[in-house]
Amino acid sequence: MALLTYPKKVVLGDITVRDGFQHEEKFIPTDAKLWVSEQLILAGFKRIEVTNFGNPRGMPQFKDADELLKSLHASKKIGHLLKDMEITAITIRERAVERTIQARQDGYGPDRILFMVSTSESHHRTNSGLSLAEYWKMCEKYIPMAHDAGMKVCGTVSTIWGCPIEGPTELKKAVEFTKQWLDIGADDIEHADHDGSAPPNKVYEYFSMILDAVPDPSKHVAHFHVTRGWGLANVLAALQTGITHFESTLGGIGGQPANFVDGIPVTGTGEYYYQDPGIVGLVSTEDMVVMMDEMGIDTGVDVDSVLRIGRMLEKIVGRRLRSECAHTGRIQKELTRGA
Repeated sequence: MALLTYPKKVVLGDITVRDGFQHEEKFIPTDAKLWVSEQLILAGFKRIEVTNFGNPRGMPQFKDADELLKSLHASKKIGHLLKDMEITAITIRERAVERTIQARQDGYGPDRILFMVSTSESHHRTNSGLSLAEYWKMCEKYIPMAHDAGMKVCGTVSTIWGCPIEGPTELKKAVEFTKQWLDIGADDIEHADHDGSAPPNKVYEYFSMILDAVPDPSKHVAHFHVTRGWGLANVLAALQTGITHFESTLGGIGGQPANFVDGIPVTGTGEYYYQDPGIVGLVSTEDMVVMMDEMGIDTGVDVDSVLRIGRMLEKIVGRRLRSECAHTGRIQKELTRGA
C-alpha cells in the first residue's frame, strides 16, 4: 500500500496583520493590530508579517507602520520572545526600504523586508510602477543596504501560474526569477499564487521544478490564495514535493489592497483585479494548522490558541470569516463520558 509522503515538521508564517488587513475597507486600529501580533507570537509563531512601508496615501491601512513596530518592540507581553522572531514588512520601492533602514537605526525596524516581482511584465509594472529591468536594478542596489542594516530580504515571485492581466504564464520563467533573486542576494523566496489560479497538479509540478533547481526547502515559502477554493489542496500538493515553509492568514482574510478605505476611494490595487471583493482571500491559518496537526505534522504553534485568536479576529473585522475550524474546532480524540 502506497502512503502519502510529506515533511513531518514545517515553519508557518502568519501574515494576517499585513496581507489580511490590507483588503479591509475600514482602517483596523493600531491597538487591534498589536493585539493580533502579540497573540500570534504567544501562540508560537516565529514569523509574522505586520505592515507595509509604502506610501500611505495609496494604502492608508498602513499609515501606522512606524507606530505599530514601535509598540511591538515596547510590548511587555512579548519582549522576551522577540529575539527569536522574524518580523517582516513589505517594501516595494526605494523610499519604503529607506524608511525601514531608518527604523532599524532607531531601534524598532523589521527583521526582514520583502520585494516583489511578477513574471508578467504588465502585472509587475502595475504593482511597482517600474519595468522588470528597472526593478531588478533597484533591488541589486538596495539588498546590500538592507543587509548592512541587519535585515533579511525576501524576494517574491508572483503570477507564477497565471496573470489577471496577461493570462497564462510559463512556470520555467518563475524558476529563473527564483534563481535571479538568490543570485542578487535574497535570503529566501516567496512563491505566490496571488490570484488563486494555481490548480494542485501545477503546484506539484512547479515546486518539484523549484526543489530540483534550488534543493534547500528553507529558501522557499509557499503563498496561496483561495479565490477558486483550492488553497488547502495546493498546500497538500506543495507538502508532497517537500516544501516546508508556508504563509497564511487568520480567517483566510486578505488579498489585494483595498481601493476604498473608511469611505474614501484610494489607489489600492486599481480596478484591474477583482470586481467582487468577497471572492479574494488566502489560505486560512486555522484550517491549515488543524489539517497539519491531524496529519501528524509539527507546526510549532498551539492549535487551540490559533482557533481562539481566529474567533476574536471576526469581532475585530466585524463579520464571519472563511475559517471552518475556528468554529467546528479540532477533531475529537477521546470518547465522551458515558459513551
